[in-house]
Amino acid sequence: MGKIDETKEVLNTLRIALTIGMGILVMIIGKLIDRFDNNRIDGVFWLGVFVTIVLIGIMISLVIKLSNRTKEIKDL
Repeated sequence: MGKIDETKEVLNTLRIALTIGMGILVMIIGKLIDRFDNNRIDGVFWLGVFVTIVLIGIMISLVIKLSNRTKEIKDL
């Protein structure tokens, strides 16, 4: 497998991970809003807020890696 093919596979994997992460993020935020509307601000709510912040950080790192790999293809 050539270097460009390997880089394309990594790009596809990062895109899939980003898509799955966005789906999970949307579901968690939807449930957090539902709990907030029902005045159920408890430990589960704050755990969800923490998980959301961590997930956003992971997604930002995925976007940065995706950008770097895209620039790498340009150089090949």
